[in-house]
Amino acid sequence: MNSFLSEIEKLPEGHPVKVYYQESELIQELLSELYEADAVKDFQKYFNIFNQLTTIEKRFARKENQLFPYLEKHGWNGPSRGMWSFHDNLRDQIRLLNTYNAERNTSKISENLPYLIEGIKRLLIIEDMRLFPNAMQILSEADWEEFYEGDEEMGWMLLQKPKPYPAIESEYIHPSKDFTERDLPFSLEDTFHYDEGYMTPNQVNLLLRYLPVDITYVDENDKVIFYNRGEDRVFPRSKGIIGREVRFCHPPKSVDMVLRIVDEFRAGTKDVAEFWFNYRGQVIHIRYFAIRDNHKNYKGVIEMSQDVTEIQKLKGEKRLLDWD
Repeated sequence: MNSFLSEIEKLPEGHPVKVYYQESELIQELLSELYEADAVKDFQKYFNIFNQLTTIEKRFARKENQLFPYLEKHGWNGPSRGMWSFHDNLRDQIRLLNTYNAERNTSKISENLPYLIEGIKRLLIIEDMRLFPNAMQILSEADWEEFYEGDEEMGWMLLQKPKPYPAIESEYIHPSKDFTERDLPFSLEDTFHYDEGYMTPNQVNLLLRYLPVDITYVDENDKVIFYNRGEDRVFPRSKGIIGREVRFCHPPKSVDMVLRIVDEFRAGTKDVAEFWFNYRGQVIHIRYFAIRDNHKNYKGVIEMSQDVTEIQKLKGEKRLLDWD
């Protein structure tokens, strides 16, 4: 056993890195089972193992929205670029295999499954050799203690939820009610300001939480300063992204497009950009809006994402209430 793994064993229960290694053990077991599974002889057994392995998406989301932003704050941007691309390649392979699973095309499954297995194995090696050892050196104990709430939003692969870290049982505090002072890269002055009407800060928070769209606000310095936390989210978010540069908040393959939008908004040449696409069986509509003050000075960007699958199905009119 190498010295770093010995250090992991000594970590307290619930420490984020220890949890990652507990997940790694589960992933290794699933890869072995998947390698031995025969989709031709017992498709259901193969399919069950494959579906459990696809919960690795939760691990990807925690790294991208929690671990990577903290590393960025300490000056290490490499994982946000290279490893996120690695994640996306594995996601593409999972999507391809899901297509073949739906068709029960066992020949294509057998042909493509090894690429996914070997890709995940390579990722685990890179994590073990570079990502986690460096993260343990770079991040402080105070950093690790801030992880649990955001990690919980993303979820874990483990069957049982990890113990809170540090091991203090406390009620979850929503970011909107967390008044802990932190060194944030943007001003907190004029945090609450309303053009029309009168609302308490709690009412504003409830309004934003119950809007049927995901909202992310990037300020004029390209820092994420806010996201709303509804029950049904289109894309994962956690408090780790607060204060993060927008260029690290999107997959590497789309970051150039996002930066172009920001540059055009800042220059005043454009005010709106929108996209729509299919994502996991849903039709997703994404809109970007330039934010400007009364003097037309650029103040940032709002990104709004919405699942419009059911909206697209609307036809004719509905003018009466049909509650039973």
